[in-house]
Amino acid sequence: MNDAVSITRDLVRCPSVTPADAGALGVLERLLKDAGFEVHRITFGEPGTADIDNLYARIGHSAPHITFAGHTDVVPAGDETAWTLGAFSGDIKDGFLYGRGAVDMKGGIACSVAAVLQYLADNGGRPQKDGKGSISFLITGDEEDISVNGTIKLLKWCAERGEKFDHCVLGEPSNVETLGDCIKIGRRGSQSGTLYVDGVQGHVAYPHRASNPVPDISRLIVALSDEPLDHGSAQFQASNLEFTSVDVGNTASNVIPGQARAKFNIRFNDNHTQETLRALVEERLAKACGNRIRARIVWEYSNSNVFVTKPGAFTDLAVSAIEEVTGRKPELSTSGGTSDARFISGYCPVIEFGLVGQTMHQIDERTPVADLEKLTRIYRGVLDRYFV
Repeated sequence: MNDAVSITRDLVRCPSVTPADAGALGVLERLLKDAGFEVHRITFGEPGTADIDNLYARIGHSAPHITFAGHTDVVPAGDETAWTLGAFSGDIKDGFLYGRGAVDMKGGIACSVAAVLQYLADNGGRPQKDGKGSISFLITGDEEDISVNGTIKLLKWCAERGEKFDHCVLGEPSNVETLGDCIKIGRRGSQSGTLYVDGVQGHVAYPHRASNPVPDISRLIVALSDEPLDHGSAQFQASNLEFTSVDVGNTASNVIPGQARAKFNIRFNDNHTQETLRALVEERLAKACGNRIRARIVWEYSNSNVFVTKPGAFTDLAVSAIEEVTGRKPELSTSGGTSDARFISGYCPVIEFGLVGQTMHQIDERTPVADLEKLTRIYRGVLDRYFV
């Protein structure tokens, strides 16, 4: 069956915990091939990482070209005995469909597929009755992990084939409380690092012969945390630097450690690039250290850059489709963590709109069946407005 509930059920029943596919992409491949899509299954890998299976499917050969993106991989189920229904059952109880990935984000993918299949059936199997236009799907299998062999490589593969996208809808669970309350039009970037402070190891009874890095790293943590990085921008909340751990690796209570380190993460807005952000933090560190404290930052590689899709005709048609089904005008938001939209934004404008994210990654992840049906109608409304 091609309705969103059946497709969600079939996808959830594939235990596709990253990096396993477990048949999830095969479910989509069969449906899309039957509808006339040209479907490609591409595996990407690199040394030290797991190979990841991906899917790209397209129908139509001309502009305008809208693509629906998503990931079929899921996080582990946790204690499966704690689930009300099986973690990969896809079963329905009291109007909710249960299972890992029901919300994040197999349900969103199922709704987009169901909407497209309905739309094509009503238009003679073509995006537009005059034969123009294209619809595609970009589906990956490693979004929940390190995201190196999925969307980022799939987009490059598409570009090398000459594929060009005009707009993208990513079906991540963007809504906060109820369906229709939020469209994600951007995300802050993410940059992690480790602060190292060097001291001199010694006996606690002879502190004059040592240099304790613990008080110094405490001072630096306060200095780097207290001063705001910025005060936000037109589309984004303020950037924030958060320390997440402090460690000296010391098991003895009578030894002054020789080094202390602290991990941190920064979520940054469009006032910064990775390069200017690092320079700002390094400058503040040098000022806080003065000529006494010996400290340095080791920055981690990041592929999470800030992006925003500016409000316009595309966001307007999405808002209209959502209002028609839910009666709510969604907020255009840039809050939350990272997603694969950060990669897609380099190829075309992208918005994120999917299910309500309240139970994602939790025991008893579930979505109302009514929301699956409504989201399908919303995606159908997007298509009706897009191809005019």
